[in-house]
Amino acid sequence: MEITTPSALLRDWRPEDAATLARHADNPRIAATMRDAFPSPYTLADARRFISAARDLEANLFLAIEVDGEAIGSIGVHPLEDVYRRAAEIGYWLAESWRGRGIATDAVRAIVPVAFRRYDIVRLQAGVFSNNPASMRVLEKSGFSREAVHEKVIWKNGLLLDEVVYVRFGLGGP
Repeated sequence: MEITTPSALLRDWRPEDAATLARHADNPRIAATMRDAFPSPYTLADARRFISAARDLEANLFLAIEVDGEAIGSIGVHPLEDVYRRAAEIGYWLAESWRGRGIATDAVRAIVPVAFRRYDIVRLQAGVFSNNPASMRVLEKSGFSREAVHEKVIWKNGLLLDEVVYVRFGLGGP
């Protein structure tokens, strides 16, 4: 899959992206805004494992964010299950040196319609750590609404944080 945005190309992950992925993802400031499943340090073996999983597009959708021929981040959609099966979660990260250029906002705006077409969902949601206002701005600029604050629910790097939940509804939603 390839999606062209005003600032980047969203595309399938490739095995040859492993070294670049490991280089950009091996940043404790990125890991600090991600769930613990995102390794820190982020090794070449971690990158290879992720790319292998990301290439299995059966359930989840994980795309590389490419600028100037280099994968500089990732964006994904994960459909939820059981009674939450009409909802999916969106997540993304971007290499620090590429932030502040609208790349993440363009990526989110581009993947939203794909998510609603690909999955039988009416709700796309994102949980953002309360110490990550830049990600909140990305979602707000992409048409998401702040829905809730789950107080003191995240324990990350010795800090107890709130989770700010953003949501965007598709066809059939409120």
